[in-house]
Amino acid sequence: MTTTAPRTSFTAQASNYLDERTSISTMVAALGRKVFPDHWSFMLGEIILYSFVAILLSGTFLTFFFEPSMTAVHYEGSYVPLKGVEMSAAYASTLDLSFDIRGGLLMRQVHHWSALLFVAAIGLHMLRVFFTGAFRKPREINWVVGFILFILAMAEGFTGYSLPDDLLSGNGLAIINGMIKGIPLVGTWISYLLFGGIFPGDDIVPRLFVLHIMLLPALVIAFIGIHLVLMVVNKHTQFAGPGKTNDNVVGAPIMPLFAAKAGSFFFIVFGFLVAIGSTFTILPVWDFGPYDPSPVSAGTQPDWYIGFADGALRLAPGLESEIFGLTLSWNILLPIAVLGLFIVLVMFYPFIEAWITKDKREHHIAERPRNNPTRTGIGAAGVWFYAVLWAAASSDLIATHFHLNVFQVTWALQAALILGTIIVYWLTKRIALALQKKDREILLHGYESGNIRRLPGGEFIEVHEQLDEYSAWKLKAYESYAPVMVRPNAKGRITPATHLRAALSRWFFEDRIEPITRSEIEASKHDH
Repeated sequence: MTTTAPRTSFTAQASNYLDERTSISTMVAALGRKVFPDHWSFMLGEIILYSFVAILLSGTFLTFFFEPSMTAVHYEGSYVPLKGVEMSAAYASTLDLSFDIRGGLLMRQVHHWSALLFVAAIGLHMLRVFFTGAFRKPREINWVVGFILFILAMAEGFTGYSLPDDLLSGNGLAIINGMIKGIPLVGTWISYLLFGGIFPGDDIVPRLFVLHIMLLPALVIAFIGIHLVLMVVNKHTQFAGPGKTNDNVVGAPIMPLFAAKAGSFFFIVFGFLVAIGSTFTILPVWDFGPYDPSPVSAGTQPDWYIGFADGALRLAPGLESEIFGLTLSWNILLPIAVLGLFIVLVMFYPFIEAWITKDKREHHIAERPRNNPTRTGIGAAGVWFYAVLWAAASSDLIATHFHLNVFQVTWALQAALILGTIIVYWLTKRIALALQKKDREILLHGYESGNIRRLPGGEFIEVHEQLDEYSAWKLKAYESYAPVMVRPNAKGRITPATHLRAALSRWFFEDRIEPITRSEIEASKHDH
């Protein structure tokens, strides 16, 4: 009796064909065994990726119907209040997408909400990385890549926000035009180059369209790819716990568990975006009408992620000076300088902290924010600084809604920007130090149980419950680092840079609390 070999399926044959020519199975097997730790905050990175997929899908649909032209046309669509009104072809096609193309309004809103979620998730993800120290060696480059991705995301959002050529987006471009023209010597020429002549010109929408659908998305995709590759190469950080060290990663492999969870989470995110896009109106361009340089609408704000720039312009003092025949508008130059410095400091913060602390060790365990009070205070102060600028973008609405003087609102926000940033830094650092002291007390003496006992001598004491090993591990996972000492260089000299570095190091480690030692824990157990 003869037997025949079982026939392989088409899928198996195709897989073998591809593997024999690319050896892809080796890479898939290695990647499939890659372990990722499990923590809810790590899902922010997934939200970034999935919302970007939603942006690409909805944006592709919109590209089919949007006309990036500023050619004047008369609207003949379904929206009766604007019928017969002269407007640009870009604005007319946006109205057609909203009222005449099946599914157009849904795709517009899904696209906009996805963009907002994309930028918000990047911002929250970077805050998580900052406060846990996950940017330290060997992840400094990945921090820079992520921050550039954040800037690109805001640029993507602003270019897309400006495409409909409605009154709201036109006023936003007018603000950008004013900021550019405020730059001495070259500002006017840059404005002419960008807008193709005197503002608003006829070329800005087509140029923004090219940036929005070609150059910026390509850069975003490239930087996401670089970010993911560096994350795989450097390993993912994990929070302290039993069995977790700098030399391992405790979690689930990509295949099959992590991939299944990630796939499910993608559909949750996508479903959420479709649900919110179908129920909540955002950017109703038909209410604003076509752009006209003559009217100025009050009470309008840009998308939240651009609000900090608008707020900086509103809070800047109205100062001007003239030097060699050049008018210097400090109400424009100061915000540009301050925001530029803020962006540079945030981008290169990992290198600044490493230089101050002289810490060249690799770190794969995420810190609890309280265990680095100075960094946590800096981060909280930065968030406050951004939040005040963001709130200042609505200074006129704050004044009208609460029946306040708009000048008094501006003065209050200016004070909050300067004094509030200092207060928030100091207060956050004090809170972090207090939480460290509380952790130390709990490790040494345990939790207060509420159980009061009377000793034979008549003294009343409260019985403390000791921590289990798992809970104690997280509190003990705290490493200290000594400040930089002033030492002479090879030539026996102490340079000003060395003094500065030592001073900053002493400030960074000021009031630090030393990690609890094993002998202290044993002594405490003996006492109890």
